[in-house]
Amino acid sequence: MAILHVKGVSKSFAGLKALNDVNLAVEAGSVHAIIGPNGAGKSTLLNCFVGRLAPDSGSVTFDGKSLVGLAPHEINQTGVARVFQTPEIFGDLSVLENVVIPALARRDGAFAFNAWPRADAQAEVLERAEHALEDVGLAGKRHETSGNLSRGDKRRLELAMCLVQEPRLLLMDEPTAGMSRADTNNTIDLLQRVGEGKVTKVIIEHDMHVVFSLARRISVMAQGTVIAEGDPQSIKGDERVKQAYLGGAHL
Repeated sequence: MAILHVKGVSKSFAGLKALNDVNLAVEAGSVHAIIGPNGAGKSTLLNCFVGRLAPDSGSVTFDGKSLVGLAPHEINQTGVARVFQTPEIFGDLSVLENVVIPALARRDGAFAFNAWPRADAQAEVLERAEHALEDVGLAGKRHETSGNLSRGDKRRLELAMCLVQEPRLLLMDEPTAGMSRADTNNTIDLLQRVGEGKVTKVIIEHDMHVVFSLARRISVMAQGTVIAEGDPQSIKGDERVKQAYLGGAHL
């Protein structure tokens, strides 16, 4: 069954139509990729999912609940987490502190500086943060200043910050951008492993190696709308997709 439904979503900026009647359904527990050339509207669509943008028309429904009109933190509380195109971390804090903050937000609904009322509550949050770091392979760097991490490790840290919230839907905007091939392959292995079958994942990605390694279903966008959808094999042979990618250079 689909857990995320997008119906008739459109969005314009100063007369320029960034999204035009986008329809999408994402199956629960699946990995669903959204691909397309630059300017296709992929990141704009993702911003409509998480409340950073409000669509001009249409609906976005997660697990039967409309997300349109909700604030980003309210959407996060429904079980939706996002990895941004540029890692958004607290560069002056330690790796562990970065993960503790969203763990507190998940527990309390918002981060508060007086959020340590009991020793057992503190221990529970720290344990969850430690487990999230172990999942992404950063446990050994827990006390390092996060701003000093490599780009690949910053990506992994942001993923840990998402996972500690125990999301049901994980949205990732180019999670391997700027990574070396070795880091990219490690990230593929990590994304295949974490939350397998339990966390629904939507990935926006230009690297077709990543897309075809992870996705069970792919939606292709061009000029603000979905032009094709299917499994990886059918997408590889779709003429509309090849034209959108200027003759198939990316496929």
